[in-house]
Amino acid sequence: MFDTASASNSVKFALLEGQLLSRQIDRATFVERAANLGLPAAVVAEAADKFVAIASNQATRRAALRSTYDYIVIGSGASGSVVAGRLAENRNAQVLLLEAGGEDLTPGILITETWFFNQGGEFDWNFGAERSPSVNQRSIVQAMGKAFGGGTSINGMVWARGHKNDFDHWAKEAGDDAWNYQHVLDIYRRIEDWHGAPDSSRRGSGGEVFVQPAPHPSSIAPAFLSAAESLGVPTFADQNGVMQEGPGGAAITNVRIRDGRRLNIPSSYLYPVMDQSNLTVLTGAYVNRLTVEGNTVTGVEFEWQGQLRTIKAASEVVLSAGAIQTPKILMLSGIGDRAQLSGFGIATVSHLPGVGQNFQDHPIIGGGLWEAPEPLPLRNNAAEANLFVKSRPELDTPDLHIWHIEAPYLSEVTGRYAVENAWSISPGLARPESRGFLRLKSADPREAPEIHANMLADPRDLAALRKGMEIARQLGNSEAMRPFVKREILPGPLEGQALDNLVRDGAMSMHHPTGTAKMGQDDFSVVDAQLRVYGVKNLRIADGSIMPSITTGNTQAPCVVIGERLAEILTA
Repeated sequence: MFDTASASNSVKFALLEGQLLSRQIDRATFVERAANLGLPAAVVAEAADKFVAIASNQATRRAALRSTYDYIVIGSGASGSVVAGRLAENRNAQVLLLEAGGEDLTPGILITETWFFNQGGEFDWNFGAERSPSVNQRSIVQAMGKAFGGGTSINGMVWARGHKNDFDHWAKEAGDDAWNYQHVLDIYRRIEDWHGAPDSSRRGSGGEVFVQPAPHPSSIAPAFLSAAESLGVPTFADQNGVMQEGPGGAAITNVRIRDGRRLNIPSSYLYPVMDQSNLTVLTGAYVNRLTVEGNTVTGVEFEWQGQLRTIKAASEVVLSAGAIQTPKILMLSGIGDRAQLSGFGIATVSHLPGVGQNFQDHPIIGGGLWEAPEPLPLRNNAAEANLFVKSRPELDTPDLHIWHIEAPYLSEVTGRYAVENAWSISPGLARPESRGFLRLKSADPREAPEIHANMLADPRDLAALRKGMEIARQLGNSEAMRPFVKREILPGPLEGQALDNLVRDGAMSMHHPTGTAKMGQDDFSVVDAQLRVYGVKNLRIADGSIMPSITTGNTQAPCVVIGERLAEILTA
């Protein structure tokens, strides 16, 4: 599936780093093989020293686990990696990071063009939502990363900051201006290493997070931008920046790709500090529940290397397991709705009926398909151009996120229309009105929760995506796209109920579950503005579950901001 022979030298080098880290090869072999890639000797030597030091340090840390750490962070995704890395900057703080998945320096994760093969594979929790009439009784796949890096190791590598209005709404819900757009913008400028059109007031340089517009995109990507312009959608040099302060626009995609390899969040925040003696990273560590005395969280119970272990946290536990696993762990630990917990014999520590509620996700419709006259080579993440637009002019924020994808992007139903040499235009809903919920199936930590995504359950979402399909068709059949079109396959001239049915059949998840432990001040809020869980001590949450409302666009970047925000709080 993954042709490492044709992979970039950057990918091959990272694979060698992974072999050195896992001690499959020694330093001398690493240097010899890396030299064959034509890399500078100084670069090779520096990497060799770094990964030998990481391997030695982590082996030492794992062989002598402490009974107590200052901080325990659960999950190494976009938020958890940031929190653990920032906490470890204080050499006096002992930090334990627990990740259920395995290592990340593997072909399936590093190679960018084939990232979608990870969904449903070994690096995915393989969750599925309950069947719903709103999507024609289908079960929507809910991919969630199960690897070092969490979702940032299996996602499409898109860096979408979110709209100004998203964060101003968060600040209002939290009652704290530290969550508003201006402060979030300051965080983005501090952490970014932006390699695109200069914008000193909105983009940063020299930070941990390398970001660039998709480099050397396929010729169909700028054609898509021209198509957008022909419909009156303005184009920008940067999909973030000023574009996310206004009514919409089109741009080449911002990506976390460098020299042909994926950059997950651990590559920026964890590998630089994993040779430090105060950071212990355990992969393959499956968390069962939090340990609690009275209303104080004392530590974590987890399975690792075939043993059930309990380790205490002297200061805080940070739950960063994602919007599906985080509420599940909370409920298994007695934090949730009392009536639900009692049904499974779980004693209530804190009655929080909002745990598992407010589930939000971005639907994307696999229902726009065109056949090309000749093969279209995949580049970068195969989704190099995208646009934001309003489905209704009176909206204050763009609600449609429409993607050009250089391959057939279809559901298990619409997939029957796939042909060779085809590409897609797929409308996504950036600001869904539908809300779902999660609940336990049992008290068994190994059993997945019951996911009621309720995708398209609100009729306003169907109406918006109907408009999205109309725009997709106009884009695909525009003059700018004509050189790439042999024929239109989907949606064709469908209207009314037939078009609605295609939307329901083609609906998929963009794999951005959020909101299930929301930040706020009402009775269904789970955390306050400092990300402390209501009703318990020594427990905070930092991941997409705390979002009061989902952001306008992919959620990787906002989740990094959530991690950075908690790090500011904990290290103030």
